[in-house]
Amino acid sequence: MTTIRYKVTGLTCEGCVKRVKSLLENHAQSVEVTLTPPEAVLHEPKTTIGSLNNALSQLGNYQLHLHEAETKNHGEPEAKSWLMTYKPLLLVIAYIITITLTIEISFGHFVLNRWMQNFMAGFFMVFSFFKLLDITGFANSYAMYDLLAKRCKSYAYTYPFIELGLGLAYIVQLHMTAVYWVTLIVMGFSTIGVILAVSKKQTIQCACLGTGFNLPMSTVTIIEDVAMVAMAAFMLTM
Repeated sequence: MTTIRYKVTGLTCEGCVKRVKSLLENHAQSVEVTLTPPEAVLHEPKTTIGSLNNALSQLGNYQLHLHEAETKNHGEPEAKSWLMTYKPLLLVIAYIITITLTIEISFGHFVLNRWMQNFMAGFFMVFSFFKLLDITGFANSYAMYDLLAKRCKSYAYTYPFIELGLGLAYIVQLHMTAVYWVTLIVMGFSTIGVILAVSKKQTIQCACLGTGFNLPMSTVTIIEDVAMVAMAAFMLTM
């Protein structure tokens, strides 16, 4: 039998224990939760720590953390290679780059500004699509680390539509200076939440591709967001 012991943050009373246990029981064969020490023991868990933390975020400020010994045996990010873990994200980025470079080839010469605009159009359109496949799941995941979404859940539900709107704006080339500023502000603000989550070593699911892929939050997410901010800033200077 597979048994994983987690440290639990956010437990303050027996009521918290009951709420957390009730939720975790839906994701394991059996569950034990204690206040002293604040721990949860899952027997035959059915899902990952990232998914469990996403579910717990709907209850309150609760989060699971693997003990050091458990990390060696059950550390999910280490269970797969870096390449396999981020394969979905890398494939999506590779497809967007390939398509946008093909567009440049069709023009007969490469124009950096035009390529960036097409790349950002593809980025926002594709990433909003994956988020909209499960907008509630995305909103719950995003609210775990985005500073504004934590305080205003409606922003988390609105965010995929903001990305969709930006993607369409890059396609039609409408009021581009304003579009660049919106991109800079939205992606820059989102980057802050990602950096804080990674710096605190929170074990949560990255919501960049929605909930369809179990991508852990890491420096990869930071690079992705910072790249979009850098592109918007660069085009503002053109």
